[in-house]
Amino acid sequence: MTHREYRLESDPSLTPSPVVPALVWGEGIEPPVPTEAMPAMLERLLDRVGAAGEEFVPPEMRQRVRKMLRYGKYKPSGRSKPASEFLLRAALSDSFPLVNGPVDANNIVSLESGLPGSIFDAGLSGRHLLLRHGASDESYVFNPSGQSIDLQDLLLVCRLTEDGWEPCGNPVKDSMATKIQPETTDVVAILYAPIDEPLKAIERWAGRYAELLDRLCGAVAVGFRVGLDVGAD
Repeated sequence: MTHREYRLESDPSLTPSPVVPALVWGEGIEPPVPTEAMPAMLERLLDRVGAAGEEFVPPEMRQRVRKMLRYGKYKPSGRSKPASEFLLRAALSDSFPLVNGPVDANNIVSLESGLPGSIFDAGLSGRHLLLRHGASDESYVFNPSGQSIDLQDLLLVCRLTEDGWEPCGNPVKDSMATKIQPETTDVVAILYAPIDEPLKAIERWAGRYAELLDRLCGAVAVGFRVGLDVGAD
């Protein structure tokens, strides 16, 4: 499968765009079983975070990521702060989550870079995605307990359904509808970078993400692309 079959577009309403996204994919991954032992690379990363403290992700980076999400009524603070900040706090409190290969890859890159990320079962999300802001009546369930998140004005990733574009992810919490399953074979992910983040830095982190889908998930093929596609096929 070539990169031309993976598409990430922006709704016209998302202008000017606050984000430079990286689209990352992995195909033919091993079955995503629960992670029982911490990968050595994650253990070393947590040691580095512990030694540096909160400064591991510079305050300036955290501020720029929050600015990326600040729109309309949405305020990226408290329980609404970016997932990357939750991961930094978890790393500093010895409660870093171990989930499965694809999600662990996402969390490692997000912690390393300070950029929030989303990862989806590509069979559920599709390979054609759209970025936009959430409408006032939108929400989705984000965990097995049935808790939902209000999506109004939040930066969203949407999948294409028979009824149009349906939200499935965002830089805070992703939808249960497209999360990694035990039978997942292909994944597609997004890293959300502030509009002023250097392109070389985004490319480096996207490459790191693809590398981890190979190393942690045994992907047969991986790839990435930075930026947005224009128009539909």
